[in-house]
Amino acid sequence: MRSFILLAVAAAGAAFAPPAFAQGALTRVGQCVQTTITLLGPRLEGAPDSGATVIYANKIVGVAYQGDSDLAAIHRARVGDPVRLCLKSIPRHCPPGDNRGKLYNARDQRTGGHWSLPDSEHMCGGA
Repeated sequence: MRSFILLAVAAAGAAFAPPAFAQGALTRVGQCVQTTITLLGPRLEGAPDSGATVIYANKIVGVAYQGDSDLAAIHRARVGDPVRLCLKSIPRHCPPGDNRGKLYNARDQRTGGHWSLPDSEHMCGGA
């Protein structure tokens, strides 16, 4: 089964580019931006209970797994919701060109819900 996140990123125009190269990417821990949610869906295509994928207008992606405590807040969110998105952490000692593993905090300004999600299913250097 193909991962929903790969399909969603392609549909959002990022063409599988690592998040660091996406338009509007945050580059410094603590940096924040106002954006909106452009796509919400399950983590895996055809598997609604697999978690969630969130794509923001600035092409940053967030991935949640089934059982994550943040899923309830994500499920209350809607496409178009305004979100304050902040870069929480950047992994260190990654292989050159592997920019996965950034962690983002998001607050949905319509619902008041918040979540903290990584930008990919695997950390840098992983599968």
